Amino acid sequence: MKKGFVCFLLISRSLFSQDAAPDSAPAGPWKHSLVGALTTNQVSFSNWAQGGENALSWASLLDGKSDYQKNKMNVTNTYKAAYGRTKLGDQGMRKTDDRLELESVLVRKTSPTLNPYLAASLKTQFDRGYIYDTNGIANPVSDFFDPGYLTQAMGVRYEPNQKIKTRLGIALREVLTRQFPHYADDPATAKIEKILVQGGLESVTNIDLKLAENMLFTSAIEMFDPFNQLDEVAVRNNNTLTIKASKWVTVIMNLQLIQEKRITPRTQLKESLAIGLSYTFI
Repeated sequence: MKKGFVCFLLISRSLFSQDAAPDSAPAGPWKHSLVGALTTNQVSFSNWAQGGENALSWASLLDGKSDYQKNKMNVTNTYKAAYGRTKLGDQGMRKTDDRLELESVLVRKTSPTLNPYLAASLKTQFDRGYIYDTNGIANPVSDFFDPGYLTQAMGVRYEPNQKIKTRLGIALREVLTRQFPHYADDPATAKIEKILVQGGLESVTNIDLKLAENMLFTSAIEMFDPFNQLDEVAVRNNNTLTIKASKWVTVIMNLQLIQEKRITPRTQLKESLAIGLSYTFI
């Protein structure tokens, strides 16, 4: 007998429209948006002749934005968090997704398209990460704030329209580690460094495209080029396609790319897909 249960739950705030404030209440300088998602998948077998393994997985996502606009001052705070685990057969629970990203950008609007900015960002994870060998033995390789990436930058942002924003500036990036110093260590020195501080150039491009009435594509391309190693540009690219298939069903597809020679010469890729019921609130 086969027993299977698949449950998807997605709670999201509308990405495609802003509810109009009542006429009696003037709009404030802050605008907020928030998307949350939770997906679960469970399958179990008993005397199933065609074979298969029991499976249980779940994943969660939080994607928010708070934007302040008053006079010539614009502050944009973004926060992204994701976490997921899975269990297949007799294996223990394994992590499938783990991400925590915070960013704040302050822009002084002196012209319609070209303006100075200050920015700060944090990138890390919630839980310990492992790499599993062919025998299923777990080898720890990362943990909360191990590594943690902190970046502060200042420069000029170019905004030709509401869909594209790109900025270029001078940045200071710190890589913080504790038990896993290989993210920050310089292999050319005998000493093991647990903290790496680099000055360099920062370039960040954000794209928000409404492809259709029910389809939104967002992309963030981040590049950091250290002054002492100009040939080792660190690149991060995060792409998300959100589709409201119907009033109640939403599809979120995400593709992340990381290229950083200090960590691995190969390009890192991660793809995820969330499908579920949707609900608009607030």
